[in-house]
Amino acid sequence: MVNDVLVDAESRMKGAVRSLEDDMASIRTGRASPVLVERMLVEYYGTPTPMNQLATISVPEPRMLAIRPFDAGSIKDISRAIQASDLGLTPNSDGKIIRLNIPPLTEERRHELVRVVRNRAEEGRVSIRNIRRDVLNDLRDFEREKMISEDEEKRGKDELQKLTDHYIEELNETAERKEKEVLEV
Repeated sequence: MVNDVLVDAESRMKGAVRSLEDDMASIRTGRASPVLVERMLVEYYGTPTPMNQLATISVPEPRMLAIRPFDAGSIKDISRAIQASDLGLTPNSDGKIIRLNIPPLTEERRHELVRVVRNRAEEGRVSIRNIRRDVLNDLRDFEREKMISEDEEKRGKDELQKLTDHYIEELNETAERKEKEVLEV
């Protein structure tokens, strides 16, 4: 029973780290990357649709993204979504392809992005701590209901703390890597 709860906690903590990594991928650095826009939601015929389902995204040059919509009628919707996003990019369209020039980041913008990275990392840490709290409550309930012994509860708490420490460290490493990437000129 304790092992089942710990396995569940571990998978949820992995999910929190994976979620942070996906979030970090969408934070722009000085280089062009399709990840910047592929998960961006575009209002397409009244339905929010991820960009990668509406268009092919490529990197023809190191500081440019090319977005080729499958349906030429969606160019305006895609352009509108890019302008409304927090990327700070202006789409250039020729009727068939949308080009996004990625300007070099200013020092001020780099520091803003580092703050965003740190805030998202803190949200991830809070998420992992919430998982820990939920599992601790479950273990206490199991012990109260005599489903597990006090020793099993203690062992479970120790294992849970090890898991929590491991995944928070992994989360911190992910955030540090992204900070270095953002600050790199």
